[in-house]
Amino acid sequence: MTPPSPATSSPAAGAGSATAAGAGPVAGDRSSRPALGLRERKKLRTRAAIREAAMRLFEEQGYAATTVEQIAEAAEVSPSTFFRYFPTKEDVVLTDDYDPLVVDAIRAQPAGMPAVEAVLQGMRAVFANLSDGEWAAERRRQSLIRAVPELQVRQQQEMIAAVDMLAAVIAEREGRPPADEDARVLAGALVGIILAILAPGLTSSFDPATFDRLERALGTLKAQLGSY
Repeated sequence: MTPPSPATSSPAAGAGSATAAGAGPVAGDRSSRPALGLRERKKLRTRAAIREAAMRLFEEQGYAATTVEQIAEAAEVSPSTFFRYFPTKEDVVLTDDYDPLVVDAIRAQPAGMPAVEAVLQGMRAVFANLSDGEWAAERRRQSLIRAVPELQVRQQQEMIAAVDMLAAVIAEREGRPPADEDARVLAGALVGIILAILAPGLTSSFDPATFDRLERALGTLKAQLGSY
């Protein structure tokens, strides 16, 4: 789950350097992931080619002026192949490839770790393993989102899906039903804090200090709720 793009800054290279002590390999660590087969590697190359072609065209001629047909031609695929990888033109930019890694990394945290800490450490583990090239691509993606109002609106809507994603993995870790209300409340609080400290219009960016800020914000929320 990459946080929403702030309106005036780009994500900083390197989003997290600490992982839970004794947690062992996590999903964000490429060394712990099984080697992909030929078919899977080909699909990843096609997906990357479509996204790269789209980003280049968006930068050269503008997002609104670029069509799916132009993207498909530039990527040397058919429009139907484009739609097999991305349901809409917006999804080329907004699809967050890190979500499955974050979920797996949260699952990999020690069983006795509190849910909030597991989420924070899972996110740290994933973003600590991004390469320089992946961070460059992420900054490029976020820069485009900042420049296109309709992408910003869709990105805010995608945060609802982030609540669903976090709630499901929190409930799983706690041995609760998938639709557990307490898990959803906790997930909503986490996403709400991310929105608050990285809201459009602020000069914040997603960097290693973000996780420390999240922890401080959670402490603030706990203290404030205790006063009611």
